[in-house]
Amino acid sequence: MSAPKRQKTSKDGVPYELIYWPGIPGRGEHVRLLLEEAGATYTDTAHQGPDPVLSMIGASNLGDEANPPYLAPPMLRHGDLVISQTPNILMYLAPRLGLAGDSSSEDEDAIYRLNALVLTALDGLSNEVHDCHHPIAVSLYYEDQKEESLRRTRDYVANRLPKYLGYFERVLKGKASGEGPWLYGGHLTYADLVLFHCVDGLKFMFPKAMKAMEKEHKGVFELYEAVKSRPKIQEYLASDRRQPYSQGIYRHYDELDITE
Repeated sequence: MSAPKRQKTSKDGVPYELIYWPGIPGRGEHVRLLLEEAGATYTDTAHQGPDPVLSMIGASNLGDEANPPYLAPPMLRHGDLVISQTPNILMYLAPRLGLAGDSSSEDEDAIYRLNALVLTALDGLSNEVHDCHHPIAVSLYYEDQKEESLRRTRDYVANRLPKYLGYFERVLKGKASGEGPWLYGGHLTYADLVLFHCVDGLKFMFPKAMKAMEKEHKGVFELYEAVKSRPKIQEYLASDRRQPYSQGIYRHYDELDITE
């Protein structure tokens, strides 16, 4: 199979703009990884402070003739189009950036299979992770729900984390994975980039648990290392474009860094 074709910008040369909070990788990181791996031309409001996000999600913003108002970032502006919701943005970008599978294949349904993998990763390795430090209410501080957080984390580490890592290990052993370390079709796709960031965040948040799971989920960690070693990703991770982990989805608390 031939390698996917990639575009630095859209056919009309319009650059991409990522609209996201500063100071955390967050859900915007999934979008950044696609843009970086593809070598796309883009701007990132994370380097401009919170005002661009606040202006988009404020109560006075009612959208325009084509675009409804937005609840939360990330958002992607591409010409006149502005869309939100991470999976939606990724599904829009991936085919344009050559990260939706083999471009010579007649498998027109590949994007939906990839989207299913992405949604699964975001469900179990991102959304559920957030609930480990905010199990009662997002409006409360972590310090207001520490006892519940520890209880939730114990269940997540013992049951949910191995369930999802085990699922992706099974995907990697399946025929649809193809050759090499990738999830689908023998090529790097945006699903691999999404799984990479989930694993990276979990390694930051739960280093002990993730270390303990490396042997049993060897394929997942090999995929992680394969993505991490790609030249453009490697350069990006070492750059100031990469937002540091702090008080976002993936947070490290010593008391939650457990193995069972």
